[in-house]
Amino acid sequence: MRIAGWSFGKSEARLAVLPAIAIVGCAVWLMLPQASDAESHSAATPSEVAGVTQGVFRTDHTAATQATLTSPEPSAVSTDPNQVVGAAAPLDIAPPETVAPAKSPLDGLKIISQSWRRGGLGSKALVTFTLRNTNDYAVRDIEIACSFIRRDGSHLTDRRRIIPDTVNMKSRKRYAGVLVGFVNVNANKAKCSLVTASRV
Repeated sequence: MRIAGWSFGKSEARLAVLPAIAIVGCAVWLMLPQASDAESHSAATPSEVAGVTQGVFRTDHTAATQATLTSPEPSAVSTDPNQVVGAAAPLDIAPPETVAPAKSPLDGLKIISQSWRRGGLGSKALVTFTLRNTNDYAVRDIEIACSFIRRDGSHLTDRRRIIPDTVNMKSRKRYAGVLVGFVNVNANKAKCSLVTASRV
């Protein structure tokens, strides 16, 4: 009888331990790490992120389209072409044409030969020269400047003269004994150059 009672008490102790084991198991299961709501949202799949981005873009695009469609129109159409209506796009304005500078008549006019001699008791300078005009137009009122130097090469004096004559286009013309002015008796050499000319 004592043995039976001891055995019976042993089985009751085992039954009393079972609920305790179940409670400990539930507690351990609850303490295991699980994905929280914040983690599940942050670990969203790329497809979900793409879907949300496309939705935002569509919403913004739709709002922009509606705003464009509902923008106020001008109350009256202006006939002034210079007046800007609303927020119209700027017109493509062609750059101004660059105008080439006018070519000087001197660019095609040259002295191709020249010489000089004294006249009037040796005080006057008479110059002989030939002009060549390669321009596509005639030139006139040609001004020449002659520089006179001594025998040692030092500068002595300058003289100018306007030739009131016309040289036709693509032609040459010789002028002999043109008086350019009075010079010093020490002048030995002369060099003439073109200064101005007018286009006909």
